[in-house]
Amino acid sequence: MRVDENAAVFVISVAAELAGMHPQTLRQYDRLGLVSPNRTAGRGRRYSARDIARLREVQRLSQDEGVNLAGIKRIMELEHQVEAMQSRAAELAAQLDELRVRGDSGRRVFAAGLAGDVVSLARGTRPSARPGSLMVWRPGRG
Repeated sequence: MRVDENAAVFVISVAAELAGMHPQTLRQYDRLGLVSPNRTAGRGRRYSARDIARLREVQRLSQDEGVNLAGIKRIMELEHQVEAMQSRAAELAAQLDELRVRGDSGRRVFAAGLAGDVVSLARGTRPSARPGSLMVWRPGRG
């Protein structure tokens, strides 16, 4: 049986013991937004295995690398952004593969919409003339 690493099952005392920290440290990290556990209906904190791994990473960065808490928060925000961009890149690669399978490769132009979405256009057409639109063009491709 596989346990979901996102399942919020550990109370704060157990999470603190698993992470090798004092429960008050976990409360401080929650207030700072470094680790945000789920909450029960009574507002009690419930930590997941992923939360505990994150607590250990905060501790490692702080103790072994000498990074302050503000720096750790920024590092974690940037890591989250990288993960989101990698996920989006994978989605776009899958869309491109789908177009190739359908035989559409080389016959489409893609534009970025205002919301950051990717819009497929037929060759020879232009995106709507909205401010902020971006068209990607590769010269020399017929």
